[in-house]
Amino acid sequence: MKLLIASDIHGSAYWCRALMAQIEAESPDTVVLLGDLLYHGPRNDLPRDYAPKEVLAMLNTLADRVVAVRGNCDSEVDQMVLDFPCMADYAIVMDAVPAEGSGGQPASKAEPRLLFCTHGHLFGPQNVPPIARGAALLYGHTHVKEIASRDGVLFVNPGSVSLPKDGSNSYAVYENGAFELRELVGE
Repeated sequence: MKLLIASDIHGSAYWCRALMAQIEAESPDTVVLLGDLLYHGPRNDLPRDYAPKEVLAMLNTLADRVVAVRGNCDSEVDQMVLDFPCMADYAIVMDAVPAEGSGGQPASKAEPRLLFCTHGHLFGPQNVPPIARGAALLYGHTHVKEIASRDGVLFVNPGSVSLPKDGSNSYAVYENGAFELRELVGE
């Protein structure tokens, strides 16, 4: 299973176009959107080419392969215009990860892995939901990319598509049980 994970587009048509190009290039099975899709919110400056209607049109082309959660800047109006569910505080994605000692081969010894997807304003590293060791918590909200492990839980933040606070626009890819952070390059 291959996932492309992105967060905090904040209505930037420029950076959404760059993300769409990477989605096409990466060809993931599922696109996980961790919230703050269309609006910039009162604490953020306007992102480059702020055009929420253009962003929703682009994202709607992915509707059949999106798992999305609500961010703190998302509202019920967003659900009226987006063609995929986006109002849940979290979503759970399950993957079968090859068991240790299997040489990475997908076999009957695959172990289930829970991927807890949330925006980060309700659940995150400071407020971990009740998930088992070995799970991964995917979150955005901070606009800072990270992969870190604590108490047997892997924390993955893809950073921000449009308003990074760590200097580079980014997303993440999950494939064969591993996460990788990738920089997003504009047009």
